[in-house]
Amino acid sequence: MALPTLDPNAPDFTRRYVNLADPRLGAQALAASDDFFAPKERMLNPEPAVFIPGKYDDNGKWMDGWETRRKRTTGYDWCVVKLARAGVIRGLDIDTSYFTGNYPPAASVEGACVPEGDPSAATQWVEIVPSTSLNGNSHHYVDVANETAYTHLRVNIYPDGGIARLRVYGQPHVDWSGASRTELFNLAATENGAYVVAANNQHYGVASNILMPGRGENMGDGWETRRRREPGNDWAIIALAQPGVIRKIEVDTAHFKGNYPDRCSIQAARVTGGTDSSLVTQAMFWPMLLGEQKLQMDKQHVFESELAAPGPVTHVRLNIIPDGGVSRLRLWGTLA
Repeated sequence: MALPTLDPNAPDFTRRYVNLADPRLGAQALAASDDFFAPKERMLNPEPAVFIPGKYDDNGKWMDGWETRRKRTTGYDWCVVKLARAGVIRGLDIDTSYFTGNYPPAASVEGACVPEGDPSAATQWVEIVPSTSLNGNSHHYVDVANETAYTHLRVNIYPDGGIARLRVYGQPHVDWSGASRTELFNLAATENGAYVVAANNQHYGVASNILMPGRGENMGDGWETRRRREPGNDWAIIALAQPGVIRKIEVDTAHFKGNYPDRCSIQAARVTGGTDSSLVTQAMFWPMLLGEQKLQMDKQHVFESELAAPGPVTHVRLNIIPDGGVSRLRLWGTLA
């Protein structure tokens, strides 16, 4: 599987937050007004869109995305997407890659909260992205300023056409009110609400990959930095899903063989106040949770007895020394 690479022009929300429309997490394209030329499900594929010259199917040119037929009536086309988790949306990427003469001139996006079941005719939809002009063969990054947690989105295209990919970046909304205070939770799991605050380098793979569930599918499904040619080390700062006491750490270098970090360490702190950007400087001075540990290629490393006891923490800084790739990071802890 060819997983997404970092777009240098993409806004910060694409690096920090999880794609809530990722089918690997459980997202689904539920319904569409039409998908004659290309199925709605294809719009959510995690791989970047591709174009295959000369490939046709029974309905015409094969396109990698969702594409409706040419509309000969009034109205517009739409697709309803069930997000993998209810979440607060921070931004979207409406991607028309390879759609040139068949992209929609405009699109809008609505959200709904339907905790049980699927949307119906009675569902109340709220506009979160107003009608926005689109271009062909382009990424359209849209900031969303709405603090409501939505379970479903409705993408409207005016009047018809094709979208290659839809990415919905946000923070999963999890109710921790009744959670156990003795059970271990992965507080670095993206599905629990953890996210990447910052990383110094994401040349080959975004740092948010290390918070994804499961083991990495390949070397592209992880965080990998460029080869460091100067002193120092690479790092990523992670906001935990909830404040907690870390009891066990897993650093997984799956698929990284000639490019895994030689060592790693983890700092941690309980942060109050400030902003995410101010943490980059603060994190250099956080107490050590896990001192430098030797790493090996393509291996799950588990640390328990090696951990210090800084008490409840809200953020960690993973240091990889000097550079390289990590597939997954898991921080098992009890809630504070």
